[in-house]
Amino acid sequence: MLWLKALHLIFMVTWFAGLFYLPRLYVYHAMSDDEISNERFKVMERKLFFGIMTPGMIATLIFGIWMLVAYDWAVYANAGWLHAKLALLALTLVYHYFCYLWLLDFKHDRNRRSHIFYRWMNEVPVLFLVGIIILAVVKPF
Repeated sequence: MLWLKALHLIFMVTWFAGLFYLPRLYVYHAMSDDEISNERFKVMERKLFFGIMTPGMIATLIFGIWMLVAYDWAVYANAGWLHAKLALLALTLVYHYFCYLWLLDFKHDRNRRSHIFYRWMNEVPVLFLVGIIILAVVKPF
């Protein structure tokens, strides 16, 4: 069981590294005004999203679901912390999807958002991570 937890955490760190960095790339991409930079950011964003973030997300989900199945679910039926953690996970998945939509906007040169928007969006996964970690470690309810 500890191996599952270790693998879950390793891939969660990988996933969140991408969630932290991709919006930062969007900040710089939104500020770029030349074709060479524009194309370079498209490549970096695509590789980060499809090569690191999404595989990290998939592996995180696989090992997380595996742990839920391996444990006796009845133990967790009344664990409010787990339900809250899963709700934050669902919001993180929605955020991941929005990162994908923004990736498509940049890919097709139709981004209409400013670098300031992406600066704010860059902070969102921090809030999710803090909440998820506190819930999983402290189990406050």
